[in-house]
Amino acid sequence: MFIPIHDDNPLKVISFQRVTVGLIVTNILVFLWQTSLAPGEIIAADQAFGVVPAALLGGMPDFGNFPEEFALVTYMFLHADVWHLAGNMLFLWVLGDNVEDDLGHLRYLIFYLLCGIAAALLFALLRSESTVPLIGASGATSGLVAAYLLLHPRVKMWAVFVMRIPLYIPAWGVLGGWVAFQFVMVVADPGSPTAWWGHIGGFAAGLILTPFLKRREVPLFGGASRKTDTA
Repeated sequence: MFIPIHDDNPLKVISFQRVTVGLIVTNILVFLWQTSLAPGEIIAADQAFGVVPAALLGGMPDFGNFPEEFALVTYMFLHADVWHLAGNMLFLWVLGDNVEDDLGHLRYLIFYLLCGIAAALLFALLRSESTVPLIGASGATSGLVAAYLLLHPRVKMWAVFVMRIPLYIPAWGVLGGWVAFQFVMVVADPGSPTAWWGHIGGFAAGLILTPFLKRREVPLFGGASRKTDTA
């Protein structure tokens, strides 16, 4: 599996990726809150604020008093452990700044949340009887993978292959390899606790939404754009 570490892709419009940083800080703060809970409270929080497919679609009552529809957003900010958090935040940090630059702050936030919601919905549809809560930002960050592939496929980036081999190759190789891995794992490891179908759902949403939410002057596939003045 490919993990992006750094890209050679400076910002062109915005001066600072404040939504990306805000999302990262929020995820970290929520994780620190999770770690402050007792084991039983952590389970209760995951059930209340995570997406439980059986509660969302299968007629099972919600856990606690928190509506399951709201959990379609809150689940993105919960993580199982520090490595789960770190992996998602790495993707958000490396890819998010340029996608935020290409979409603008508000549309980027909407894009991120919609990709996460789409990921949870697809996963829930395929696991409608499951009572295990879905948590994590992977679905939303999978949408960022799609946007980056559509907008910056030829940008060079540093990545790690199978956790040990450093590579400096175009984004289409790194992120395309990541996408292929998701589909392989859907077939090879269908019972995994990792929500592979959620990743695919977020990625598919990103493919659909990016052409509609990107700035008009930003070309698809890294093509040449016309010169414009941007306030």
